[in-house]
Amino acid sequence: MDLGLNNKVALITGASMGIGFEISKKYIIEGASLVICSRNEQKLILAEKKLKKLLNKNQFIVSVPTDISNSADIDNLFNIIDNNNINIYILINNAGILGLKGLAEEIDWFNWLEVININLLGSVLMCRKILPKFKLNNQGKIIQLSGGGATFPTTFESAYAVSKTGIVRYIEILSKETNGYNIDINAIAPGKIKTRLNKNSKDDNFVSFEKAVNLAVFLGCDKSNGITGKLISAQWDNWEYFSDHLEELKNTDVYTLRRIIGKDRNMYWGDK
Repeated sequence: MDLGLNNKVALITGASMGIGFEISKKYIIEGASLVICSRNEQKLILAEKKLKKLLNKNQFIVSVPTDISNSADIDNLFNIIDNNNINIYILINNAGILGLKGLAEEIDWFNWLEVININLLGSVLMCRKILPKFKLNNQGKIIQLSGGGATFPTTFESAYAVSKTGIVRYIEILSKETNGYNIDINAIAPGKIKTRLNKNSKDDNFVSFEKAVNLAVFLGCDKSNGITGKLISAQWDNWEYFSDHLEELKNTDVYTLRRIIGKDRNMYWGDK
């Protein structure tokens, strides 16, 4: 099935390995061209070589070493994009780190800040750079990789959870502020995938890349037009059918971060 990604360009951060690489590969298979970045230049070069083997004559791939927590690196990335007249249609904010695990008051402060700078501020910077272009074109897609840290108070991972909660709420805000520009902005909870983020986890209950990758492609293609401002679970939500219920999705707060009040749990004594 043609997903309408031919002649479209996706910008993917953290694309040198893991889910970022798998998403990049799937986008190429579906006909898109790519701009990929990662702060590890050697791994990025290797990823580009692998991805180039999948290209057809109408596609291209550009790789730019980029630390998204560094504003100068992001400026350089977008200067290269502009100088080569590359018209980005999809931004996939995938780059992220877990950081050190431990009690919230004991984790090394500089490591805590590094997690916030990459997962939250880096993604925000990428959005700030791409949104004026999307608004000018009156179209675009932003797909933010989030995780369970945004919806559940994961102990001993405070920086990661705070960063992911913050970026999901930012995505919700952007979806409201871009109303009328034909820009769809969503977050993905990929599920517990075996990546470098959790390589030391003792829990073997992992899920495959496939569902998260397919969701990232779905949210980038025309079939998902109009779906915006949602946090979607690749593993647990029937997102394949969301496009059949656009009006319902637009008029509900399901698949969003919201405060639970007493009456939501039949505890009417707590609400005025």
